[in-house]
Amino acid sequence: MGHPATMSGFSHMTWVPHMRRVLCGSYGTATRNPASERASIEFPMVDGKLQIIPLGGLGEFGKNCMAIRWQDDIFVIDAGLMFPDEELLGVDVVVPDITYLVENRERVRGIVLTHGHEDHIGGLPWILSELRVPVYGTEFTLAYVEGKLEEHGLLDDVEMIEMIPGEPFSLGIFKITPIRVTHSLVDCVALAVETPAGVVIHSGDFKIDLTPPDGRPFDLHAFAEYGKRGVLALLQDSTNVDRHGHTPSERAVRPALDEVFARTKQRLFFSCFSSSIHRLRIATDLAMAHGRKIAIVGRSMQNSVEIAQDFNYLDISDSQLIAAGQVKDYAPEKVCVFISGTQGEPMSALTRAAVDNHRQVKIEPGDTVVLSSRVIPGNEKSIFRMIDHLYRRDAHVIYDDGTNGLIHVSGHASQDELRLLLHLLKPKYFVPLHGDYRHLKLHAEMAAELGVVEKIMLLENGDVLELTKDSARKHGKVAVGRVCIDAGSTAGVVEDVVMRDRRHLSEGGIVLPILAINQTTGRVESMPEIVTRGFAAGEEALIEQARQVVGATLDASSAEEKADYGVIKEKIRQDLKRYIQKNTSRRPLIMPVILEI
Repeated sequence: MGHPATMSGFSHMTWVPHMRRVLCGSYGTATRNPASERASIEFPMVDGKLQIIPLGGLGEFGKNCMAIRWQDDIFVIDAGLMFPDEELLGVDVVVPDITYLVENRERVRGIVLTHGHEDHIGGLPWILSELRVPVYGTEFTLAYVEGKLEEHGLLDDVEMIEMIPGEPFSLGIFKITPIRVTHSLVDCVALAVETPAGVVIHSGDFKIDLTPPDGRPFDLHAFAEYGKRGVLALLQDSTNVDRHGHTPSERAVRPALDEVFARTKQRLFFSCFSSSIHRLRIATDLAMAHGRKIAIVGRSMQNSVEIAQDFNYLDISDSQLIAAGQVKDYAPEKVCVFISGTQGEPMSALTRAAVDNHRQVKIEPGDTVVLSSRVIPGNEKSIFRMIDHLYRRDAHVIYDDGTNGLIHVSGHASQDELRLLLHLLKPKYFVPLHGDYRHLKLHAEMAAELGVVEKIMLLENGDVLELTKDSARKHGKVAVGRVCIDAGSTAGVVEDVVMRDRRHLSEGGIVLPILAINQTTGRVESMPEIVTRGFAAGEEALIEQARQVVGATLDASSAEEKADYGVIKEKIRQDLKRYIQKNTSRRPLIMPVILEI
């Protein structure tokens, strides 16, 4: 791939072919030749243990983050986020707790990224606000990172260093070689980490695709070479361990999508994950072949297309590309709209178009909408609600339900590919990565059946795995957890006490007993009012009895108690709490309010 001298949106980068590039920042612009580093790296003969410490991504999908440590050198693989479960009310994203890294900040040499998906890079802004360390990634990955850091005002303070597949570089005592792998995103790598204890290989997210649309296949040869030399430990993606066979190539979706383009008589709305550059490349080729102009709708889709064009992964000519506002100016059969929002996100472009609330594009009867993506667990309701809206507009909706041909393929290795990599590498120790605990367990069982691994270590977040040339054991735990981020909050991080209160309010509601007390005489001027939200709506008898309980509390209180607002509020709260729990078995938040007259 060529390296253009200047690129839209990235003109401040310094590009030097065949060198490790440094993106301009407060750390300067020095460049070094990785080949000369490779010859100079020698591991000292010292006693020690290699530590592998997952901080996220094990026993869960997302939040991928792992620390590798040898004595006073630590580096981090990936810095991802995950999206919140339903019980995390008001939380936008969840990132790993990096207390361990902060406590050892002087030992952390850098963060190395395997690829540019959110579950691997999305936590960077929050982690880098605590740790100002260099970030290493392939050029496409760093292009995604740049936009993310710019959005959070960190771009000028973080050193970003490009790594090139096949070219090793040093990070503290470690020598790291990126190995090209294939995935649903482009420019992805596994990492071969040479340590004093031996070679550790981290697979990243991968599938073995030997015919990807970009012509850059999975580097089986590099893995085979490491297998011949000897591998101490393999850390391997478990996402699709429950799927038999082999994950199809990205090219496998082309026939079914070609048929969709051929039979569509009106506008075609094509939606996939905005980072699925291979899929967008196929859709671009098909749009051109079928004489359709392309419009890009949705911020994430526009950003990904722009970056992919800058790096020559997409080739959309000026004559083929039209602005979103021009869609209505062309005959319906001459338009294809790339639109973001496959997961039914409430404010995404596709969801807004589905309810006729998008200012630039409108879905009309007879239009076709293609959802070339999988349903992420947890998003089913929002996706099918959006599909219902599309059907209400008499659109033809094509999604991955098994009846529309192969319009989506996974980016993760299935069982045959996982076995192949294990056979090629024959690692001494094996650690399953990425997935719920059941995925890790199934992966461990599969590796045991193959008989090519000496020992399998099943880890969870926070476990400290200690490795030597001849031993592997779990030895203690470090602090791990989740940090909840509310993007609309000035504080950003949502503390546990706030989450507890939000959950309490969502489950029990709120009860406000309101009293009017004469400031001069201390007398209660009228019967208390009871205001509720999320509790006992329409239960007038219950509310009336609650008023009587508050009245009885006031009657039983002395003038001195009534004059002390703190005391009388607590008495009312306790009595009302006992009454409500006894009669409803619910625990609303009770907040007495006193109005002074």
